[in-house]
Amino acid sequence: MRRRLILTAAAGAAVTAASLTAGLAGGADRRANHLDQVREATSQYRRVERAVRDGYVQFFGCVHEPLAGSMGTHFVNATLAGDAVVDARRPEALMYETRPDGTLALVGVEYVVFQEAWDAEHDAEPELFGQPFHLVAEPNRYGLPPFYALHAWAWKWNPSGVHEGWNPAVLCLDPDI
Repeated sequence: MRRRLILTAAAGAAVTAASLTAGLAGGADRRANHLDQVREATSQYRRVERAVRDGYVQFFGCVHEPLAGSMGTHFVNATLAGDAVVDARRPEALMYETRPDGTLALVGVEYVVFQEAWDAEHDAEPELFGQPFHLVAEPNRYGLPPFYALHAWAWKWNPSGVHEGWNPAVLCLDPDI
């Protein structure tokens, strides 16, 4: 009887552990899958010259928030930013970090949609990859009307989280910071 209880408990623990492991792996797979999708869609922009050729324009210098981290230098496609569409394969902004040698390295993307345009066509705030966008109110450091934004750190690990706005691992080497 005691042996049966031990075997039953061990089997139950094994099933629970397997279920937990599968659940965790599934979550990791989903995160990896959507970051793989972002990387696939933006791999052509690892060279900033290609991004510029495709309509992305530098928007300010390196964006930094003391004690929080940086976003890098944004290159924004105004055509994409001006619509009310959220498309995982077409980010409105690409974020680059300046390397010590002065070249730019793609570190992530930002999905942006202006609040007025989005709210005119939708009843709920935007979300992507199961993540809600956050609202950047007016006034803001960019001088823009209110907009929704979501980051995806597909090319550089963010210790704060894949979709957090600020990345403490991104450095601003620009002299004006």
